[in-house]
Amino acid sequence: MSEYHIPVLLAESVSALVTNPDGIYADATFGGGGHTAAILSRLHDGGKLIAFDRDSDALANAPKDARLTLIHNNFRFIENYAAQLGVQFDGVLADLGVSSHQFDTAGRGFSFRFEDAPLDMRMNQQARLTAEEVVNSYPEADLERILRLYGEVDGARNMARLIAQARTQAALHTTGDLDRAIARMLPKNAEHKVLAKVYQALRIEVNQEMRSLEKFLDGATRSLKPGGRLVVITYHSLEDRMVKNFIKTGNVDGEQRKDAFGRIQTPLEAVNRKPVVPEESEIERNTRARSAKLRIAERRAEQ
Repeated sequence: MSEYHIPVLLAESVSALVTNPDGIYADATFGGGGHTAAILSRLHDGGKLIAFDRDSDALANAPKDARLTLIHNNFRFIENYAAQLGVQFDGVLADLGVSSHQFDTAGRGFSFRFEDAPLDMRMNQQARLTAEEVVNSYPEADLERILRLYGEVDGARNMARLIAQARTQAALHTTGDLDRAIARMLPKNAEHKVLAKVYQALRIEVNQEMRSLEKFLDGATRSLKPGGRLVVITYHSLEDRMVKNFIKTGNVDGEQRKDAFGRIQTPLEAVNRKPVVPEESEIERNTRARSAKLRIAERRAEQ
């Protein structure tokens, strides 16, 4: 498990999640199975855990445990599966980070560290849309929108233009092709910071991450028992803002909706007002933990 992915904020997230060792829980992002193993270690024989992952590589790490049910699908469908299985959860955990395995496997195309990697970036390898299709077929205006919205890239319009110009000469097939197309906009000594934003933007588009997260937050909340906990680990400002807004207002836009008595209608109550962040010692062991934030909320009792 540790070779595939090092789980972030492991003790903090699992301690917040498991409040009843005989309860029913969901690990919405199985990944390397680190969080799943820790949850199982806290459950009694009567406890149950349902784990989701859309990446078939991840599911190969699954332990054999009668308490564990694995689902090869996107976590956005959690409510559908909860209804199908006839369960309500005592807690749902989601670690929204890309796994170390996905970043470190050149053929998956998630990282600019591999110059000749294919522009893939699919978390579900059976999905149709790839990063190659995005950079070669999306209109320039859509490329600009993706870079600006999902990567918060400075000069998104100019960068989209460079990509559009480069593909008229030859299609962009590899990470190296993309990097060379936008090379003039990569500042010396800070190339990696800009490339990280570009690759994040493309990955989010390919995997529809923001739409999936919104649907997951809605479905997971409706699938929780009153008092059940939603525990989410985020890694960048876009997803963290969505989670924070949802906990506060019941929607990812942060719009406060009130009932006839002027009360804000939100199904969740924050357990931690400020996000939990990794200790320096964890960041030293795993640099990918440095941007992680943990938010915890409880499902309110039905009114």
